[in-house]
Amino acid sequence: MGWLAAGDGYEVALVEGRVAARATSGRAAGRRLKSLPKQVREHPEVERLRRLAEWLDRHGAVCVARVDAWMVSSLPVPTELVVRVWPDEAWRSVLRDLVVVGDDEVGFLRDVTDSGELRIVNLDGETVRLSPETVTLPHPVLLPDLEELREFAAELGVTQRVEQIHRATWGRPVDPAEPGKPGEKAAEVKEFAGGRFASRFGLAARATSLGYRVSGGYATCVVRDAGRSAEAAVWIGEPYWDGETETGNLTWHDREGRRLPSREVGPVAWSEGMRMAAALYAGRDVEKGTNA
Repeated sequence: MGWLAAGDGYEVALVEGRVAARATSGRAAGRRLKSLPKQVREHPEVERLRRLAEWLDRHGAVCVARVDAWMVSSLPVPTELVVRVWPDEAWRSVLRDLVVVGDDEVGFLRDVTDSGELRIVNLDGETVRLSPETVTLPHPVLLPDLEELREFAAELGVTQRVEQIHRATWGRPVDPAEPGKPGEKAAEVKEFAGGRFASRFGLAARATSLGYRVSGGYATCVVRDAGRSAEAAVWIGEPYWDGETETGNLTWHDREGRRLPSREVGPVAWSEGMRMAAALYAGRDVEKGTNA
């Protein structure tokens, strides 16, 4: 954005999300200053720019959260919507380089044309133009060419603001009695149980900082998978207990609270539940020393 007058001898602007100043006269004229001079810190233009910077931060966070929700749920997104928000830098920085699927083409979203087409680069290295009614931003567990996409992304120097192709994934186990079919028993994972925390408050704070909901004695995440909603839940301790606590087992439930068997937990819901449990467990207290 342009520089704005802020008192005698100074101009201010937002530079990389922060208010910056430059002198308009003297030996430093035209040069950006390392810090805001005392004379302009309380100037109305500076205060307006600070508020704008705060709004832009909130707007950017909303864009990330919205696109992450589209990706986790693999929801169809109208192509027209992508085209309309693309000129907004906050939206563009989140959408650019995500893997999209449309018209049976899979590739990294690189640009939007003036005519409203999406430009993607596929695994053959070819730039393809798409204009389907909707596209999806698939969860990585649903991408059959995930490893190839990761290798190609490294070649292109792709970075994603929404964790997609490098997102940790877990495959759903199968019933050994019926290879190829998910188990019939209620799904319960103990792999990440027993993670010790000094306080239940600290574990709950970790859950919320990671973006998960704390409800009652559980950390939870709701995932829309293949048109159905499933809630993954990890026990974190009684709500009003602030003593030492441990992570419990991971389970999945439907909207009515019924425990779901493995065969009814979709691949995305399974992977995201495991991701939550692993992230909580990673923050546990680890004993050190020869007797640990």
